[in-house]
Amino acid sequence: MRFLHLGDLHIGKSVNDFSMIDDQKYILNQILSVIDEQNVDALLIAGDIYDKSVPSEEAVKVCNEFICALAEQKIKTFLISGNHDSDERLNFGSPLFETTGIYIASKYEGRLSKQTLNDEYGPLHIYLLPFVKASQVRHYFPEEAIDSYDGAVRFAIKKADIDKKARNLIVAHQFVAGGGGDPEIGGSESAAVLTVGAVERVGADCFADFDYAALGHIHSPQSVGRDTVRYAGSPLKYSVSEITNDKSVPLITIGKKGEVSVELIALKPRREMRRLKGRLEQLLDRKKITDTDDYIYVTLTDEAPVPNAMDIIRGYYPNVLKLDYDNTHTKGTDQGILLEAAKTQSFEELISDFYRMRFGTEISEEETKILFEAAEEAGILAAGSQPFQNRGNTNETA
Repeated sequence: MRFLHLGDLHIGKSVNDFSMIDDQKYILNQILSVIDEQNVDALLIAGDIYDKSVPSEEAVKVCNEFICALAEQKIKTFLISGNHDSDERLNFGSPLFETTGIYIASKYEGRLSKQTLNDEYGPLHIYLLPFVKASQVRHYFPEEAIDSYDGAVRFAIKKADIDKKARNLIVAHQFVAGGGGDPEIGGSESAAVLTVGAVERVGADCFADFDYAALGHIHSPQSVGRDTVRYAGSPLKYSVSEITNDKSVPLITIGKKGEVSVELIALKPRREMRRLKGRLEQLLDRKKITDTDDYIYVTLTDEAPVPNAMDIIRGYYPNVLKLDYDNTHTKGTDQGILLEAAKTQSFEELISDFYRMRFGTEISEEETKILFEAAEEAGILAAGSQPFQNRGNTNETA
């Protein structure tokens, strides 16, 4: 039996105020083609269907068209909610959808949703675990000491009474870490995921009883712990840190018990996302300008700020997402340079130079006083240090 694994569609997402909806339509149509070409039996979608809990009308339309196309192709689809999705909205109409082979689990209600498919090797059980918090599981089992994400997921799986001799597959949306450490963050995940230190991890060994764990939540495609516990990753690049990611969809073939193979099918976006770096005149050299419809992050190395740089570049690359500078001024804040400057400049001179470089004006007395107080609290300056000692004006006071 052959499954395609998707995750983190984030339909309706914008990147730096650029709507990705047309790119999402394009990639979803490409996925439908992959399903047809690869003779896929079923599709697993591991959460974050939408980018917002209240998706736009256009986003709902795109999702609806995709789901209808799957139903028309008679592709069994197993879909869960992610932390970006609204449980109620995603669950709307789900009993009716099941009549067309679309199974939606949007909210944990005391048990794992389970569906069973059959082939020449017998039954294959598919368990659906939507994004869950400890409080949600504890609500149904108040007598249990469930106080973490890991504990919640382990208990939910334990209560499912998995037949370890059967073929089992699970779809889940959690922050899963393997024995080698945390998964690689893509950069466009939610703030909760990006602040990894504050996120509770779920151990990959939670899924030991499953032949394959189809994960969502992390946007960089990767396996965790073992090859068959895997994040599909988002189908599109949603951040500059994902520029080097090769987006793909895992194609999972499950034979008899213990026989699982994973093949990554490459996806090709409508527009690539890439970075350009150099002086403005270099970047606008007509001999080097290519793929002008791509999403572009621009880093200028010109020493002086270029007036209307964004407008000029958008005359050639209309989909510029962001522009920044990398020159001696921006590098001047590097730690090594600051340490060298500190040998010959006072603290006041350092902050005055930085302020002048960053804002093009002189720092005020009040702002200097505040920075001196902050430096004292941080232990950078001795208590009682006085500003303005190097300005040569004895009448100035803090």
